[in-house]
Amino acid sequence: MVLARADPELHDGEAAAAAASAVTIIAHDIGPVGGMERVLAELILGLRERGHEVTVIARTCELPAGAGVDFHRVRGPGRPFLIAYPWFLLAGSLALRRWGRGVIQATGGIVLGRVDIVAVHYCHQVGPANPSRSTLLFRWNIKLVRVVKRLAERLSFRANRTATFVCVSDGVADEVREHFPELADRVMTIHNGIDTEAYAPGSRHDEARAMREQLQIAEDRLVAVFVGSEWERKGLRPVLEALAFAPAWSLVVVGRGDERRYRELADSLGVAGAVSWLGVSEDVGLIYALADVFVLPTSYETFSLVTFEAAASGLPILATAVNGVSELVQEGENGFVIDQEPRGIAERLGRLADDPELRERLGSAARRSALRFGRETMIAKHHELYQRLAASGGPVEDGQT
Repeated sequence: MVLARADPELHDGEAAAAAASAVTIIAHDIGPVGGMERVLAELILGLRERGHEVTVIARTCELPAGAGVDFHRVRGPGRPFLIAYPWFLLAGSLALRRWGRGVIQATGGIVLGRVDIVAVHYCHQVGPANPSRSTLLFRWNIKLVRVVKRLAERLSFRANRTATFVCVSDGVADEVREHFPELADRVMTIHNGIDTEAYAPGSRHDEARAMREQLQIAEDRLVAVFVGSEWERKGLRPVLEALAFAPAWSLVVVGRGDERRYRELADSLGVAGAVSWLGVSEDVGLIYALADVFVLPTSYETFSLVTFEAAASGLPILATAVNGVSELVQEGENGFVIDQEPRGIAERLGRLADDPELRERLGSAARRSALRFGRETMIAKHHELYQRLAASGGPVEDGQT
């Protein structure tokens, strides 16, 4: 750990606090698009608010003007993955040796240099590979990508076996303990944090009404929102199939995927007129504001930030019991646990369509549940962890935060 210099006249506690004020975050990308990228941006801004001197080493970093961050760009390709990932593994490691200072936090197994914290947003020993295209070449590419991710993760984690491994959900923490048992006593959970003020019910009523008109959604229609890329894994197909059995609902799709393929599916199901395709959005808060329910029958997640944002926005949640979501959704209290069976999804949508009071009750409860996962809690726990690392000069073991 490369600690910032502290005044020799400071007492031990004050010296530890001064040393912890310097933090280095290394990641591929940081910015407003993508769950992990947005969480990192929020964390960095929150650390600056608490007085930390923050160095960022990344390929791209989009933060508000005047954020006060010392940014060092790792120049190199962003794709294809099989070139970009190994390139960053080496170039990022060299950049870390040159610019890293204070407590050093890497975002997953992306460098080979020694770090103090590995933030685990995704355990690649477990995570599925669902190709978005069906060509043989693309499928083989996905398989090779998965092998590279797993190998790099093993190399990086084992090179940093003295680090503290901070996982974004209890489920991910369990996965890391299972596949890296030698690290088990250094694994802990700090949940991703959401901005519960930015994502709040009723805060953007007029904008949402205007967007609804722009999308030509009739006033008497209910709106379900699906947010996410990798549509095969996230479960867009069963949502579209459920829509055929839920005539009261329109669907707004946000994210990147094989739009042509899914448009053809919607057309074959007779629901094309009920679906709006918005692509990638930097303002998902507005999408939640125009919706009546959030639906995500995903097969695998590590935290599912969008589910928590939707809950904070006061939407009833229809989602599968994957990592993170299982810590949020309580059956019949703030939403419904679903699977990928279309008629089951349609049945829940039908219940919500028939009972406005149920929608209101579940949405209010979802908001209350999401408040436990606020941005400030995430930032405070990281701040405390940095202080403990600086004071102890070593890893923080499970249960110390």
